[in-house]
Amino acid sequence: MEYKDKFKYGGWENCIRLSNGKIELVATTDVGPRIIRLGKVNGKNLFKEFKNQLGSNGGGEWKSYGGIRLWHAPESSPRTYCPDNFPVGYFWDGKTLKLSQKTEKTTGIKKEMEVSMDENNNYVKIVYRLINKNLWDIEISPWAITVMAENSLAIVPQEPYRCGRENLLPVRPLSLWGYTKMQDSRWTWGDRYIILKQDPKSRSNQKIGVLNSAGWMAGYNEGEVLIKRYDFNSEFYYPDFNCNTEVYTDQDILELETLGPLTILEPETEIEHIEHLFYFKAFIENTEKSIDDNLIPLIKETDKFINF
Repeated sequence: MEYKDKFKYGGWENCIRLSNGKIELVATTDVGPRIIRLGKVNGKNLFKEFKNQLGSNGGGEWKSYGGIRLWHAPESSPRTYCPDNFPVGYFWDGKTLKLSQKTEKTTGIKKEMEVSMDENNNYVKIVYRLINKNLWDIEISPWAITVMAENSLAIVPQEPYRCGRENLLPVRPLSLWGYTKMQDSRWTWGDRYIILKQDPKSRSNQKIGVLNSAGWMAGYNEGEVLIKRYDFNSEFYYPDFNCNTEVYTDQDILELETLGPLTILEPETEIEHIEHLFYFKAFIENTEKSIDDNLIPLIKETDKFINF
């Protein structure tokens, strides 16, 4: 495993690069915790980069930056939008990179990420952690957001079809936001998958949330695939009408969002949420047949790495 700190990227002087020779990951330490790049070595970045924000830090305005960030749900302003524009601590033990933010002054919440990369496979494990540093209980959910580059596809599995005569209860909770338009051309509502296409020419926002018991979602961009695997536990309740998976798009970005269960945290206690990220090369069209033929075999390949 190649580890390099004080790595310059995107105008930031103090980044960290992890690589297994096949894929590479770049995390910032001047702001964050953030992972700003993931992709093939010497290849394109699967993540969005806001060019006018790269290299910037400080200030009281929240910035997207792009890449992967950790939020806390349910979404609320200004709580959720506490800026992460300041340096983070980091520690590398030879296998895992720990990024640790100072406690947010306005929320009393401390954010951490632990990142590890497989030496032989295109696989990254991220542990997201929220710690309650307040003197009182709080109810929150860890919310991991991956900001994909322009023209990406988000693919979310539908719950499996079941015969109506034998299955009387609903299995597909779907949350819609006030700005969600189901007839927007960027949506494809299939029997087995929901697909959302990012389009830089479309200026309106779109978002949905779903209960996703399959525990995976995927992002696709010009022959490259990012698969996210994560847990779902039916014994818990998730934010936004019980959604553990959400997708969002606007004219700049496509977000793949996963959430942990809503949890009451006592002072000095924490909650974790784990994502398993996989990189593949594949060609996927915006059809259910193409997903069945080209994505589902890749999902099955990742099964051996998952142990929730």
